[in-house]
Amino acid sequence: MPNTVQLQHWAFERFQKLGASDQLADQLTLVLDLLIIAIVSIIADALARRIIMRIVHRVVEKTKNDWDNIFYDKKVFNGLAHIFPAIIISESTDFVLIDYPEIIARIDQWVLIYIFIVVALVVNRVLKAIQIIAYRSEYFEGKPVGSFVQLFSILNYIVVSVLILSQLIGKSPITVLGAFGAGTAVLLLIFRDTILGLVASIQLSMNDMVRLGDWISMEKYGADGDVIEINLTTVKVKNWDKTITTIPTYAFVSDSFKNWRGMSSSGVRRIKRHLLIDMHSIHFITLDVLPRLKKYALLKDFLERRQSEIDAYNESQQIDRSELINGRNMTNIGVFREYASEYIRRHPMVNTNETLMVRQLQPTEIGLPLEIYCFSKTTEWVKYEGLMSDIFDHLMAAAPYFGLQIFQSPGGSDFKQLINSSTSPAIVEKPAPKG
Repeated sequence: MPNTVQLQHWAFERFQKLGASDQLADQLTLVLDLLIIAIVSIIADALARRIIMRIVHRVVEKTKNDWDNIFYDKKVFNGLAHIFPAIIISESTDFVLIDYPEIIARIDQWVLIYIFIVVALVVNRVLKAIQIIAYRSEYFEGKPVGSFVQLFSILNYIVVSVLILSQLIGKSPITVLGAFGAGTAVLLLIFRDTILGLVASIQLSMNDMVRLGDWISMEKYGADGDVIEINLTTVKVKNWDKTITTIPTYAFVSDSFKNWRGMSSSGVRRIKRHLLIDMHSIHFITLDVLPRLKKYALLKDFLERRQSEIDAYNESQQIDRSELINGRNMTNIGVFREYASEYIRRHPMVNTNETLMVRQLQPTEIGLPLEIYCFSKTTEWVKYEGLMSDIFDHLMAAAPYFGLQIFQSPGGSDFKQLINSSTSPAIVEKPAPKG
């Protein structure tokens, strides 16, 4: 009969007076003791959280640091308060249930498991708080902090799971880890993406390959937009059409992609586009055309200087000027190249400190490509496209002034016009009527 503790003795005698047998009084006393411990633990948990949070709140308000506010918002200290009920239960059972060593051992086991779970949750909250702090730090700007936080979270849960399992089976954690060795192949298969993502995240971070906010293009996955999230296993890209593309993290190591960060950080963006010139319209420039071309402000100085050089060369070589093919002569395509180059160079939105040129590419069956290569002063998409359109609008309109034609494949209206011209009857003048 339990009589060591006054509480048990009082409860046991009380139940006996109510007519309960010794065995029933013993069981009811045990239930009452456990109920009292549970009530006291709940009250202790509420008081601990209230007291701790009040003290922490006062301290946080007095400090000027941001990190303690983040820890407070993530309820890190609130989680620590849950440990106090476990301590109360562990200590009270040794006192109240002194006559039930088996129950004390079982309660101590579950209390320890409860503490493991609480500590794991607190560690997870700490990691999330650290992630927010890192995102706000300039040092970690663009770094895949989320991947490392997820990694440590997984390790945290693995450690806690091993400790809990060791408590349940009554073996040491080392023995449990040894048992996992046999299932390594299965674990590798299950966590394949996680392991590959971990290795990729480390490489992305060390080599600074991708950051949050980078504009990337990855045709294989249909991604073309800004990186909005980097996790242990995936990278999320917000495309320009507002869709979200999810890409495996390891794909950034195994596959090729384009990162536009260099363009964004430099403040300039390349323009590389060509016009197709109809090669039938290319010819030499005759002297009678030069006065008209010299009226173009962008070409006057160039034409005078260039013509003087050509005349001096031809005279020194005694070139027969009766044929244009002899000696040196200017061509309309060459003068147009100079005009286009000067027009681009003087454009206020073109960066003249970067490479700027107008060049010919390999002639093709659809014309001679005349490529414009320069850099804009803005990387903003709308302004960039507007600048490029302005340049090519002007050059396409200016080409006919040099006797050049822009090539385009014939369409339906061209064939219709050709058919009409070939089938139209010839106009024959009728003689005037006599008389």
